[in-house]
Amino acid sequence: MAKNKTVETNHSVIDFINAIDNEARRADCFELNLLISSQTGLPPKMWGNAIVGYGSYHYRYDSGHEGDAPLVGFASRTNALVLYLAVDFDTKGVLLQKLGKYKLGKGCLYIKKLADVDTDVLLVMIADSVAYLKSKYQR
Repeated sequence: MAKNKTVETNHSVIDFINAIDNEARRADCFELNLLISSQTGLPPKMWGNAIVGYGSYHYRYDSGHEGDAPLVGFASRTNALVLYLAVDFDTKGVLLQKLGKYKLGKGCLYIKKLADVDTDVLLVMIADSVAYLKSKYQR
């Protein structure tokens, strides 16, 4: 069985964010870090070299593949901020209609800049996603 590449590390979240070249993106990442930390009550940790994650859960698929992942996380990519949320929490569809400007991947929410979305709606999405994952994967 292949080993997961994205695991929790002891790298500095602040150093990671400070290394982001784009000043506006860096500011958005600092703000997003504060928003997620405040909403979840969880400290940020680096997962791999490029994902800031909060909390963790252990998953196991029917295939036997298992591992740990952050309850919620974000990354700064070339073209967007990427938020990692649960794929299928109950309120996701309704909240996406109110969120603002975004693109959606399978388990990712892509936004160009934080100002493009309603942060109050984003905070509810984060809370609902974390609650869903905790209820589904409680240890």
